[in-house]
Amino acid sequence: MAKLTKKQKENQSKIEVGQTYNLSDASALIKEVSNVNFDPSVDIAVRLNVDPRKANQMVRGVVTLPHGTGKDVKVLALVTPDKEAEATEAGADFVGLDEYLEKIKGGWTDVDVIITMPSVMGKLGPLGRVLGPRGLMPNPKTGTVTMDIAKAVSDVKAGKIDFKVDKTGIIHASVGKASFDAEKIAGNARELITTLVKLKPQAAKGVYIKSIFMSSTMSPSVEVDTKRFATDD
Repeated sequence: MAKLTKKQKENQSKIEVGQTYNLSDASALIKEVSNVNFDPSVDIAVRLNVDPRKANQMVRGVVTLPHGTGKDVKVLALVTPDKEAEATEAGADFVGLDEYLEKIKGGWTDVDVIITMPSVMGKLGPLGRVLGPRGLMPNPKTGTVTMDIAKAVSDVKAGKIDFKVDKTGIIHASVGKASFDAEKIAGNARELITTLVKLKPQAAKGVYIKSIFMSSTMSPSVEVDTKRFATDD
């Protein structure tokens, strides 16, 4: 096991063992213990009391973070020629169709989000083995398969993210950057957690949100008090 550096020990000492914090205090503390020489992402991990192996307990959705993600999200719009100008004006980084389908077949996936139209989905099916594992396959449930290309691109650029519970029952998401004000980090995190509460499956019984941890890249984690978001049955 690697030894902690002096700075890491100092950061750890600022977080009280066994202590849970409200979102505002947790966000301020994360900023305090983020001491790397770049602007790290602030991430949140929410453990839910669900069994994702059961279809009626799957938690998946989208949320628009009120203060954005702080990331320059690269968007590929796979659209027909009549929609290209709309996608470009909305801010898509790459716009086209057949030429990009060929690039993807060749292994190119240098984008964060792919937005397309219902009529194009048939062409994307064979690329599922490339796009699926990378979380890039467009899905109507997340708003990335739509005829309103401009709105979809604008929403993603403004901070819309999609999330899905993993096989261990945890939602992982980025809620900003360490350079954000603590209030903005807390606001983004609160929006995500509130959305998760609204999506609680009827089949989920007992304590729905089991734990919430916040951290930034290479920082220790801070446990958030779940009581404010409690939805026990």
